[in-house]
Amino acid sequence: MSTPAPTATDVKRIAIVDDHTMMREGVSTFVDSLDGFITAWQAVDCADTIRHLEKDVPDVIMVDITLPDRNGLELIKDIRMLAPRLPILVLSMHDEKLYAPRALKAGAQGYLMKDAPHHDIERALRKIAMGGMAVSEAMSENILAVFSSGKPRSEEAELHELSDREFEVFQMIGEGRSTHQIAAILRISPKTIDVHRLKIRNKLRLGTGTELTAHAIRWIEMKKLAGS
Repeated sequence: MSTPAPTATDVKRIAIVDDHTMMREGVSTFVDSLDGFITAWQAVDCADTIRHLEKDVPDVIMVDITLPDRNGLELIKDIRMLAPRLPILVLSMHDEKLYAPRALKAGAQGYLMKDAPHHDIERALRKIAMGGMAVSEAMSENILAVFSSGKPRSEEAELHELSDREFEVFQMIGEGRSTHQIAAILRISPKTIDVHRLKIRNKLRLGTGTELTAHAIRWIEMKKLAGS
């Protein structure tokens, strides 16, 4: 006996936020191919997302972390304020060991890497649309380890001590950006960046700004070599 086709009221409308056109269109095509799902709208950055949300709240929103105007973690917090009950699934290229806990803490219901198999993404969408949570099996084990031990089960545990903003600044330092460049990107003052730099140094137990820069650059290079 065949399964009845979903009615219009059963179809879940999915919004997609990603600044890469091919990725965004690819995800949209994938969503539209699934029974019970359809693309509601697409957005290219945080400002575009907020404009869409103020007019049309979908059933689920899929968000990338790296966006041209603001960090995706900050967007998650904005979405949570604007649409408190809207389920959020993060689909990102960034290392889930570092970003999934931050995304979930910010208010997301799920986190998957962009290279996850299609069946995992479909499963995550269906689970989140029904009010559940969704992360990879490896991330689920890591989260359980954190709850049981109270500490991240990672060689990069020190970075979990940084706030979302501090972590964002740390990454940009590692990418070789100056204080003024970071300030311009984040739209805050250079003095505020200096405060963040000092807090990062203290949390990572680094004595000087030069040590911070070297540490951040080394971390970025290690991530590139690891393919994260």
